[in-house]
Amino acid sequence: MARVTDETVRLGRDFGWLWAAFATSSAGTWLAFDAFPLIAIKVLDAGPARVSALAAAGLAAGTVLALPLGPWVEGRRKRPVMIAMDLVRCAALLSVPAAYALGVLTFAQLLAVSMVVAAADIAFTAASGACLKALVPRAGLLTASSRFEATTWTTTALGPPLGGLAIGALGPVATVLANAASFLLSALGIRAIRGDEPRPARAASRPRARDLADGWRFIWADPTLRALFLNGVLVNGLIMAVAPPLAVLMLGDLGFAPWQYGLAFALPCLGGLAGARVARPLAARFGRHRVMLATGTVRTLWPVGLALVGPGAAGLALVMGVELALITCMGIFTPLLAAARLERTPQDRVARTMAAWSVTSKASIAAMTALWGVFGAVLGTRAAIALAGVLLIATPLLLPRREAPEPLPEPAPEPSAA
Repeated sequence: MARVTDETVRLGRDFGWLWAAFATSSAGTWLAFDAFPLIAIKVLDAGPARVSALAAAGLAAGTVLALPLGPWVEGRRKRPVMIAMDLVRCAALLSVPAAYALGVLTFAQLLAVSMVVAAADIAFTAASGACLKALVPRAGLLTASSRFEATTWTTTALGPPLGGLAIGALGPVATVLANAASFLLSALGIRAIRGDEPRPARAASRPRARDLADGWRFIWADPTLRALFLNGVLVNGLIMAVAPPLAVLMLGDLGFAPWQYGLAFALPCLGGLAGARVARPLAARFGRHRVMLATGTVRTLWPVGLALVGPGAAGLALVMGVELALITCMGIFTPLLAAARLERTPQDRVARTMAAWSVTSKASIAAMTALWGVFGAVLGTRAAIALAGVLLIATPLLLPRREAPEPLPEPAPEPSAA
């Protein structure tokens, strides 16, 4: 992996608009993070099985719908695709408060909206990676990725608590309406980007079967990307798989109040903000590969401690300490990963590669979440949490052990037509 320098790179006005659009939509997403489960429970009287199905089925079906979107996005200019996906998400979400106001909201509608939003999320992510690479010089990719990561952890820390307050004061669909508005504002921000966009290397066409797997083939052919991909998919899946059994343990067996549970995961997100801010200086001083290997290893040592959580203030402090250590390491590791991924992927393959990465990650999270639900029922919640923690400790073996050579320089993109 390439070493970074302390060179200050001007990211420019167009990046500012892209960053503002991301911050707005991220704030809306995290504000409405628990909205659909709460609506299902409070409005539609859904039980635990249906709520779990809403989370898992929506995510899994969204990834299936998104499979052909990577090749489709690759052959189109990226900013119009991003605007379209923002408007699709806005319209889908607006249907929920509209149906609620008319008294016709159903569980099937919530499930359909979650599928559409999940698929549009993947298409937007695929296009945004290519857009970012076109807007920002290579030397600025780590700085840009760090800013996105810091924004993510800030909105993650603030969004759910504020969303809970908004739902309590304004009703169950208030945050869904705010999230829909955030996607509309995001579309306007992307529309304000004025720089020329490179013409796609190939014209848009109907996706072919071989195109659908092209992103995975490219990842697998690059030893560095392959190692980072396998590590990331497994780490993210195991971390997210622990969430349901941990919620059952804390909110059920140990009797924590919902606000305590939310606080235990909101405050540690500030560690992610701090980590994102120091990622570039650390990489400049010690080398990107060394920092990625260190933080990718250290982040896996903590989650096994969640199996030891007990009641009261001590248990709450244990959860917050584990999450703070984990999230701080992730805040450093993730922008380094994002920059390396973009640097190693040619411009004409970014959308397909990002789509393949995102589809696999979301599918693995859905599958492992369902599997750990079974483990929790058979083995018990603490045993399921401990099992995930032990497996996480082994995941650094998948990280690249040596610094990869510089990727070959790309040819200059063909300018867009006047």
